[in-house]
Amino acid sequence: MEAIYIKNANQLITVSGASQAPKKGRQMSELGIIENGGLVLRDGVIAFVGPREEAERYIDSLSVEPFVLDATGKIVTPGLVDPHTHVVFAGSREQEWEKRLQGASYMEILQQGGGILFTTKQTRAASEEQLFEESKKRLDRFLLYGVTTLEAKSGYGLTVEDELKQLRVARQLDQRHPVDVVSTFMGAHAVPIEYQSDPEAYVSLVIDVMLPKVAQEGLAEFCDVFCEKGVFTVEQSERILEAGKKAGLKPKIHADEIVPFGGAELAAWVGAVSADHLLKASDQGIQEMTKAGVIAVLLPGTAFFLKEEAAKARKMIEAGLAVALSTDRNPGSSPTESLPLIMNLACVNMRMSPAEVLVAATINAAHAIGRAEQVGSLEKGKKADVVLFDAPNYAYLQYNFGVNLVDTVIKNGQVVVKGGTLCV
Repeated sequence: MEAIYIKNANQLITVSGASQAPKKGRQMSELGIIENGGLVLRDGVIAFVGPREEAERYIDSLSVEPFVLDATGKIVTPGLVDPHTHVVFAGSREQEWEKRLQGASYMEILQQGGGILFTTKQTRAASEEQLFEESKKRLDRFLLYGVTTLEAKSGYGLTVEDELKQLRVARQLDQRHPVDVVSTFMGAHAVPIEYQSDPEAYVSLVIDVMLPKVAQEGLAEFCDVFCEKGVFTVEQSERILEAGKKAGLKPKIHADEIVPFGGAELAAWVGAVSADHLLKASDQGIQEMTKAGVIAVLLPGTAFFLKEEAAKARKMIEAGLAVALSTDRNPGSSPTESLPLIMNLACVNMRMSPAEVLVAATINAAHAIGRAEQVGSLEKGKKADVVLFDAPNYAYLQYNFGVNLVDTVIKNGQVVVKGGTLCV
């Protein structure tokens, strides 16, 4: 594998020094910027990070002639990381968008058989091949926006075989697509229509049948649950997450999205890696998550699309909670692959600073899916996942919205996007 030398970066944004623990509080403003920096990639990993003069000396010591990328006028960042997506599904739900614009709420649409349940019907009918092709197109778009690693949840099958089907497709995507895909089992995404009269029977199916099969096939690293009024109770969610832990799956939780429901407190109690959404999280829940070291994964695109008040990011950061950002890519409440747009929304609607946002979409996001030792920062020995943005500084990246400033993406030491165009 050839060496790549990235030189003359206006700002080489390393986000270094947080591989062991996510950045919190004031640390979330520390980007580790090297002006006029140089980066050398070799054999799929980062071999050197530093000022241009030192990079030139390192290049002179190599026995091979590197491929040179001139980053003059650009910033260079770690590959972006998206720690919460539902990227594997079939179909779309644009018809619900019109209903929402006319005043229907998310829960009203769900109770009418729409929402998750509508996508479940389409996903169940799809073959693995169809799911793969539809999801691959989404991963291609993620890559064009600079995302090199993401998490993919199941939860649109809601039967044993269809949940396994989703997770098998996620594994195929991880094996066959440049983007690294980290899988999460979320059979507890909704109670399917056939169990509406007996939700407890479905909880038993998730615990007694689905989880053992997922663990047996090694199809997921995490177990997630939609802990919300009208979906799964706190008690049911706890049982599912504890069963997941016994099966070897680390807990995550959709918490306090629609109403204050105790999801943040439950995340702390079960030792969840992350609690996600948190629009309605209580002050006590935020405090308990902080003490327990739970990462808050915030999804400002979902709040924007649902016309809800965004999560209280400032309160969380000031409380010492580690915050990450995600698109929440899904067909109903956040149909976008643009993590840079989400980063802008985090500034505008959650009052996060451009520096905090970049940390939240790189190293903290990597921690939220257990990948911080491999990705999320530009440090020697980590994967050679790098993005060149056509921006003179990091604040310019957040200042521009609805515009894709990605010029070049490198994944595992290979150029996969050049000039804003896929080349894989």
